[in-house]
Amino acid sequence: MAAIAAAAGVDRTTLHRRFANREALLSAVFQAKLDSAERVLDEARLVESPLPVALHRYLEGIIPVSREWPVDMRLMMQKDPAALARREEQSARLDAFILRALDEGYLRADVHAAWARTILDELVDTVAHRFPDLEPPQAADLVADTLLNGLGAT
Repeated sequence: MAAIAAAAGVDRTTLHRRFANREALLSAVFQAKLDSAERVLDEARLVESPLPVALHRYLEGIIPVSREWPVDMRLMMQKDPAALARREEQSARLDAFILRALDEGYLRADVHAAWARTILDELVDTVAHRFPDLEPPQAADLVADTLLNGLGAT
């Protein structure tokens, strides 16, 4: 709580007035991250847009979200059942997008959907946190190229 208060530029008393305890603060952070991720998913138009366009939109949006809200989603899922349900719905949307990429031939037929999804998530996490100097469009280019050409159809 002290570190968060310092990062926010307020004292601990101010933070405690807004959030009764650590769990309340974490819940607010989780909800904010989920809200941001949901906006990204909606704006990417994963179903309607051509797949490469939707992928790039998603990446350009989710990389800044990952940077802005660097919270462990596994912790969130253990602590907050409502957040877990929202996260599972968002995850299902991405799973469907990966299946679409396989169905449309953007990924090799021998690539398992769960593996492709894991790679996508890890690439986003890696570029967001290990390459913070890359602007979102450049980071999105790198991740999309790696996903589609590294796992892509020949």
